[in-house]
Amino acid sequence: MKTNKSFTKRLKVTKNGKIKARKHGQNHFNVKESAKEKGAKRRSTTLQMNKRATRRFLPRTNVK
Repeated sequence: MKTNKSFTKRLKVTKNGKIKARKHGQNHFNVKESAKEKGAKRRSTTLQMNKRATRRFLPRTNVK
């Protein structure tokens, strides 16, 4: 099966095997948001994926 490259490029696998991604909704329409919301979006988030999705999007990685 081919890897979905567009999604894979948005992810990063850490040394311990966790999957990190950027939070959604950061590109535009940010003026109306509070500083608290903007700050929360700046931090990355850890994703939880099932084994099937991990095999598809992140083959040959050390994901736990």
